[in-house]
Amino acid sequence: MDTKIVCHTPAIANPPEKHDYIFRDGRRHVKPYFFEFICHVKNRWAGKTIVDMFAEEFRGRPYDYYVTAVKCGRIRVEGIMVPVTYILKSSQKITHLVHRHEPPVMLSDVTVLHEDPDVLTVYKPATVPVHPCGQYRKNTVVGILEAEHGLAPLFRILIIILLIFHMVKVPRLDFCLFLDVIITAVHRLDRLVSGLLILARSASKADDFRQQIQGRMVKKQYIARILGLFPEDEQVVDANINHNAREGRCTAEVGDICGGKVACTKFKRISTNGTHSIVLCEPITGRTHQIRVHLQYAGYPIANDALYLNEHVCERSNRATSADRAAANLRCSQGATLLENGNPVDDFDNDPMCTHCPNMSPNGYDGHEEGLWLHCVQYSGPGWTYECRYPDWASLD
Repeated sequence: MDTKIVCHTPAIANPPEKHDYIFRDGRRHVKPYFFEFICHVKNRWAGKTIVDMFAEEFRGRPYDYYVTAVKCGRIRVEGIMVPVTYILKSSQKITHLVHRHEPPVMLSDVTVLHEDPDVLTVYKPATVPVHPCGQYRKNTVVGILEAEHGLAPLFRILIIILLIFHMVKVPRLDFCLFLDVIITAVHRLDRLVSGLLILARSASKADDFRQQIQGRMVKKQYIARILGLFPEDEQVVDANINHNAREGRCTAEVGDICGGKVACTKFKRISTNGTHSIVLCEPITGRTHQIRVHLQYAGYPIANDALYLNEHVCERSNRATSADRAAANLRCSQGATLLENGNPVDDFDNDPMCTHCPNMSPNGYDGHEEGLWLHCVQYSGPGWTYECRYPDWASLD
């Protein structure tokens, strides 16, 4: 079929809309679309041919693809076509028009829990990232809120502001106070974690939350489903968190000589069936993977956390339930029913150059990835409390 190619800038064009989403087998997919990535030549890229640079730095596509993309003008330097032997110079602008395939996420609504002029709270489903990152853009909390709840103007203003920060290098807080129009997440929720997400709708409110969090005035509560019979009495874990960015995981360290950052978490058992326990988690600090690592350190890892389950209990976990690693070779079956806003659809536009087509998902992503059994239930501070319902897995019946 004929495919219409439209060039889009990364931040503000081609906003998410309801018809962009396709629902299949309990997953939310995004129809593949054309998208222009923009970057500038880093010092370490300078002196390399444009094809060699792409093949070395962006290994998700084969070498031959980049040769073809340069020849046909999908990859350009300073807006003009160049030969495949072109030598890059530092700081040059490169654009790459791609047929973008986003990974699927679990099919759960992003529900608005509370809304007032300064604060918006929502239920974030597991597997859905908050903001655009990596291969996710429309399959994000921000994207879904824009498409399904009409919050486009606020979120688009945030993206424009971030662009301006980058271009003019204005201090973030001063610039936000000047505009006083912003919506941003008050706290971090990892992609695989579900639950309460608080968004500030003004710069002044965002700054209030920031000061309260930094001043340790905010109480955070999560629940986790862990392996084993957790002790009845409250448990406190004081162990530094050492983050290994290369491996994408953290370790807990104690002793007079240990690395990492100081971290503390309180745990209290809510219920148990002898095999699993539901535990209330109160992180005093806010380190990467803190609750997950501290539960592992205490000997009670989250029951479906493949990244932090000890080897001898992996088989007792939720078997194929993945927490951080998606298996490869996802393929959409030809006989599957696709739904667009609840209505059957036959197809989406294929791109003959695309290395992901005719699959809906990008290569290397598993359509059966599940969320962690870790859920944010409450944040509270001076004069305010926001809550979220418990997930279904919190019932041990």
